Amino acid sequence: MTMSTDSAALILEQLADALIFADTDGRIGGWNQAAADLFGYRADEALGQSLDLIIPERLRPAHWRGFEAAIQSGKTRLSGKPTLTKAIHKDGSKRFVEMTFALVSDANGKPVGSVAVARDVTERVERERAQGAA
Repeated sequence: MTMSTDSAALILEQLADALIFADTDGRIGGWNQAAADLFGYRADEALGQSLDLIIPERLRPAHWRGFEAAIQSGKTRLSGKPTLTKAIHKDGSKRFVEMTFALVSDANGKPVGSVAVARDVTERVERERAQGAA
């Protein structure tokens, strides 16, 4: 099945999971409605901003090391496997998010950015922690 560009854009916008595209400099170039719902920033507030917008300060050095390594090598460390991490909402609250990452490459295989798909798993993580503490 081949999708039209219009269909693909509609699907990405209406996807239940947050979709974030960042260029090779880590600037947000794609932000769907689910990302706005999850992180609290409208697309017009997020587009053009650094990914630092949603990355907790203490996680930024590790994030940028991994991001740069992926852009340079053309491979992500997790190869599309989901990972649990923390993110920041616009209101300053922390969220646990499960994310998958992939590189986006041009026709010649050169990375042009990365895409992340995220979902809020805060309630599940907090419930599991509470059960473990009981």
